[in-house]
Amino acid sequence: MAGHSKWANIQHRKGRQDEKRQRIWTRVVREIMVAARTGGGDPTANPRLRLAIDKAKAANMPADTIKRNIDKATGNLDGVTYEEIRYEGYGIGGAAIIVDTMTDNRVRTVADVRHVFSKYGGNMGTEGSVAFQFKHCGQLIFAPGTDEDKVMEVALEAGADDVIADDEGAIEVLTEPASFEAVKQALEAAGLTPEVAEVTMRAENTIELSGDDAERMQKLLDMIEDLDDVQDVYHNAAL
Repeated sequence: MAGHSKWANIQHRKGRQDEKRQRIWTRVVREIMVAARTGGGDPTANPRLRLAIDKAKAANMPADTIKRNIDKATGNLDGVTYEEIRYEGYGIGGAAIIVDTMTDNRVRTVADVRHVFSKYGGNMGTEGSVAFQFKHCGQLIFAPGTDEDKVMEVALEAGADDVIADDEGAIEVLTEPASFEAVKQALEAAGLTPEVAEVTMRAENTIELSGDDAERMQKLLDMIEDLDDVQDVYHNAAL
């Protein structure tokens, strides 16, 4: 099925992530520790840990650093214990925002998130206030020019739910979270390397923002992402 263009938004997001590369290690370490603590330290039996290790390797994290943090999380070394907390709220123009955090101090974290929302034009919501506007799913996105027929054939055979081509020719593959890794491996084995591959909260509908509203929304998102305890930020704004 066809979808509206999101390639520019994807490239914009990747560019901003590249600018903040120094923060990625901190977030990846937290993800490794929580994944290992909740699902065990064996990546062959823990899909979430495998995905976190893939992120760490993509960020050029040394293998001994990865192992040390797995050992901390599984009790082989002393380490900090993190808990996962999700916050929901509204941005500029009523755009929906989900903020996933990992923290060792929930009082500090909620105060920080609430402060940024209020200072930069947003509003904190209650649990469940915007989450219904998103779908928890696996998402793989291929650059314009990728062979759509090949992506569709391989992805659907491997268990993907849908394949969507946007107006600019980018191809989006959607999966159930449990099927994400199998679909990703099948696509890569077929020589198809995605630009984005993640289990995410995907907005069901988007709100178009432009001009001053888009700039204000981007500022709000940047300030949320800059908080130390924030792992991921999801929103439904098309900037």
